[in-house]
Amino acid sequence: MKLSDFFLPSILILPMLISAQEKKAGPVLKEYGKVWKIENPDFATDTTMEYKVVFDVMNSPKSPTALNRSIETAARFLNMHAQSGVPESQLKVALVIHGKAAKDVITNQAYQARFGSPNPNHDMINQLMDSGVEIILCGQSSKSRDYPKEDLISGVQISLSAMTALIQLQNKGYQLIKF
Repeated sequence: MKLSDFFLPSILILPMLISAQEKKAGPVLKEYGKVWKIENPDFATDTTMEYKVVFDVMNSPKSPTALNRSIETAARFLNMHAQSGVPESQLKVALVIHGKAAKDVITNQAYQARFGSPNPNHDMINQLMDSGVEIILCGQSSKSRDYPKEDLISGVQISLSAMTALIQLQNKGYQLIKF
């Protein structure tokens, strides 16, 4: 028996095993935040603790029609933990937006005027806020990039700065995740 006789069947089966499972969105955000189900992880997820996290988001895709995957990380965080048995009431999420990502929290009308297309993040931002996510825009980015409050998606908050918001949230027990 040749070595290739042993490995060839394994090579043919592997793609079938990989494609058997697909990423899945929900239950928190049904259209965003698809994640893989992890069966029996060695490092078990504590479903009794409160998860308080703040995502520091400063980058944005170059294409004005592309979804900001760093913002979508909040949807993935919510969905993966809810899928793993953590009650939604124990998931506290905030996004601090600054720099290039500031454009991703403006209204469709303001976005259309600047970039020639609707904001691809608009619906996701609204769904995140509907799920209890705090979205905070750096006031310094708001001013320097000329995104006044009236151009922001309703519910997006402005802070003095991203630094200020990050410090205050961390002082309240939120753990920083930088993207």
